[in-house]
Amino acid sequence: MAEGAREARIGLWNGFAAYGMWGLFPLFWPLLEPAGALDILANRMVWSLVAVGAMLLARRRWAWIRPLLRQPRRLGLLALAAATVSVNWGVYIWGVNSGHVVETSLGYFINPLVTIAFGVLVLRERLRPAQWAAVGVGAAAVLVLTVAYGRPPWIALALAFSFATYGLLKKKVGLGGAESLAVESAVMFPFALAFLVYLGVRGEGTLGHGWGHSALLVLSGVITAVPLMCFGAAALRVPLTTLGLLQYLAPVFQFLIGVAVFHETMAPARWAGFALVWVALVLLSGDALRRMRAERRRAPVLEAVAG
Repeated sequence: MAEGAREARIGLWNGFAAYGMWGLFPLFWPLLEPAGALDILANRMVWSLVAVGAMLLARRRWAWIRPLLRQPRRLGLLALAAATVSVNWGVYIWGVNSGHVVETSLGYFINPLVTIAFGVLVLRERLRPAQWAAVGVGAAAVLVLTVAYGRPPWIALALAFSFATYGLLKKKVGLGGAESLAVESAVMFPFALAFLVYLGVRGEGTLGHGWGHSALLVLSGVITAVPLMCFGAAALRVPLTTLGLLQYLAPVFQFLIGVAVFHETMAPARWAGFALVWVALVLLSGDALRRMRAERRRAPVLEAVAG
């Protein structure tokens, strides 16, 4: 029991660390200016492969590569995942460095709702009443925010849909976080490296323009890999319900940074839209907690019957 509690505690702290670091990303990307979003994205892809490759090498985790190479369907799905997460990263970096941190946080707030919608439309899953209510409230929130912004919140929608698509592809592939990142980074590496060479030839690249700036660009790969490692450690040790609740830490931090640090404007209509999103998430979280308690009550009964 003590060992189980210790493992759960380790998992919980790793979960806090992963989502906490993801939540603090808006403080990092502006440090890379004057590099543009595509320059930062290409560097992130290149140095992510270096960082995750070093971590896998240190752990000697290479046995998964050969079986994967014999499965072209999984490789194809991973290539699609790489393209999808590249879109997500690019939009996110551009959004943060263009003064839209609050809207990027909205993307990760509504991501669970988009994921649920994908579950219905793609996986033919059946929703419980509370989940239907959450999706309906979330859709109303998007309409309110469209009026508030004077346009559809496309940054948030692009982030939510790209990350939900990425999650769906990862679910179908069934590969560990570090291994998946290694393959995805390897897929995008030639394109990213070619783009960095192109920028260098044109004199528009920023890598190599000052040791401090170059070190920060290299660090972008490390800060991509480390939270993922923490997330992997958490996923092995804590229930998915707990992990699902922890995921809200990242957009909460992003939202607070956008409002308190970057002083982005929040008109009353925007507050109303965000409030609706939070109501939807409360509905989802309450439903998940009720289901978790019901499963815990049912477990001893099932064990007694089986015994």
